Amino acid sequence: MKKNLITAGFVLAFVTLASAGFAQTKTPRVTKRQVRQQERIEQGVKSGELTKPEAAKLEAREAKIQQDKKEAKADGVVTPAERAKLNREENRSSRAINRQKHDAQTRRH
Repeated sequence: MKKNLITAGFVLAFVTLASAGFAQTKTPRVTKRQVRQQERIEQGVKSGELTKPEAAKLEAREAKIQQDKKEAKADGVVTPAERAKLNREENRSSRAINRQKHDAQTRRH
């Protein structure tokens, strides 16, 4: 009986640790922000607020964030420092999109 309880305890501990490890590789906030930023870029191109070169630069910035997210997940754990770095990059990207959409350049139709 005691052996079964110990075994059950080890199994429970393993499952808990394994599920905690999986939870740490998820980055739903970053993904959600990436989707919203992409929509903002697309909207800016459609409305003429962004020129093609501006949109290309913003797209490259977003691709870099995606690559950094992939690297952060590579070892199976996204650390708080990696999450903070991704958040800073998203903040910078958001400001860049805003600046480019509201500068004096417009796409000619």
